[in-house]
Amino acid sequence: MDGNKRWVSGDLHHPDRDPNRREFVAQEQEPFGAILSCIDSRVPPELLFDTGLGDLYVMRTGGEAVGPVVTGSVEYGPMTSGTPLVMVLGHQRCGAVEAAYKSIRDGKPLPGNLGAIARALRPAYEQAVREGGADPVETMARAQVTLTAANLRSNQDLAPLVGKGTLAVVGAYYSLDTGKVEVLSGAPS
Repeated sequence: MDGNKRWVSGDLHHPDRDPNRREFVAQEQEPFGAILSCIDSRVPPELLFDTGLGDLYVMRTGGEAVGPVVTGSVEYGPMTSGTPLVMVLGHQRCGAVEAAYKSIRDGKPLPGNLGAIARALRPAYEQAVREGGADPVETMARAQVTLTAANLRSNQDLAPLVGKGTLAVVGAYYSLDTGKVEVLSGAPS
């Protein structure tokens, strides 16, 4: 979060981005976090948190949609090298969430494999409908983050690590307007 403060203020340090770092991590890595984020080109985790090479595991899917391969990718760091943080990072004005919202609401399937994203986001859609609010797409985007983080936190393989306190699974939301990341759920005490 310190890196995000630097991103917001423009006081970037650009750590771990030189040939020396490349050589240091060439043989092994120990990222301090794993981030499941959206594919949106405006939301690159390495920049939003002012990090560098070898600092983060990053998985990106439309609307933070998950399935077995994505879940396995999220599990990799905590289960193989003790990565202590998983963050699910949603964002403002998410096109994937908006497309899924409209598809489900209107009963019009999305083309190609985009339908898989809409199916994966259905629980967030249903929660957004129950919650209401002025902007149902933003409500759905936040719901997707919270639901995905909760599912990962209670995952049979990650839950024991969370229970021991060696892993935090955090849901967060990025503002395109301000650059600020807001923690929504799961912040360690």
